[in-house]
Amino acid sequence: MREKLGSKPWFYCLPALLLVVIVIVFPILYTGYISLTNMNLYHWTDYKVIGLGNYARALFKFDSGFLSALLTTLLWTALNMAIQLAAGFFIALGLNAPGLRLSRLYKTLLMVPWAVPAYISILLWRVGMFNTEFGVLNKLLTMLGLGKVDFLATNGIAFCSCMALNLWMALPFMISTIDGALQSVDRSLYESATLDGAGFWVKIWYITIPAIRPIIAPAAVMTTFITFKQFDIIYLLTQQRGYMTGATLNTVITYAHQNAFVSNNYGLSSAVSMLLFVIIILFSFATNRSLRED
Repeated sequence: MREKLGSKPWFYCLPALLLVVIVIVFPILYTGYISLTNMNLYHWTDYKVIGLGNYARALFKFDSGFLSALLTTLLWTALNMAIQLAAGFFIALGLNAPGLRLSRLYKTLLMVPWAVPAYISILLWRVGMFNTEFGVLNKLLTMLGLGKVDFLATNGIAFCSCMALNLWMALPFMISTIDGALQSVDRSLYESATLDGAGFWVKIWYITIPAIRPIIAPAAVMTTFITFKQFDIIYLLTQQRGYMTGATLNTVITYAHQNAFVSNNYGLSSAVSMLLFVIIILFSFATNRSLRED
């Protein structure tokens, strides 16, 4: 049967394979090639291959900004994921509490931040929440007799402000995922545990968490990738041209954007992009292996 098929399967798959090569493989290979050159605004057509110079500059030149951006990215990802998982879990538990009225209405309303386009949400928060003169937060501080705060002026408070917005936008997805996982847990397990004298926290630790872990793990991995590559929140809140806030906060992806479209150093930006690509691939292998072991 296999001999009769011959090359027909490959012929049928050829359009899809060509699309994958054009859309995915070629851009990656071309970015890798540019990362080995000195292409920039002044060497747009007469660029030369310089080998691993851009990678050395990013990794070993401490004032290049890459290492600090990488540390910021790791901290950003770790804090966001820890808070998302913890807050999403306990909010989902509350929404599944026995006797809770209008739980479906609450779940529907919680999906609104996730459903609103990110660009609109970010602009609304920038103007409506964080604005020094007209923002809701500063209005509340003024009513309490406190001074106004520029929430995007320095790196520390800008980081916390960006994280608050990211949590507001991302929590609904995590809550929805955990809520669906909780509803799949066999209720008879809780009844048996109650008869054995188990308390609330014992049920959570020995029944709930092990039961929902296989469902939550893929969603957590996917959300980690999205958070690690987060660009729009930090850029639109602090770095958008015409709205520079004073904060110099950078993640890896905004650092690559800055080198490509502000400094016009395409070689260095491509090198950073390839490093980011390698980090994500390694993390993907590690997480897939751990999920298979579980």
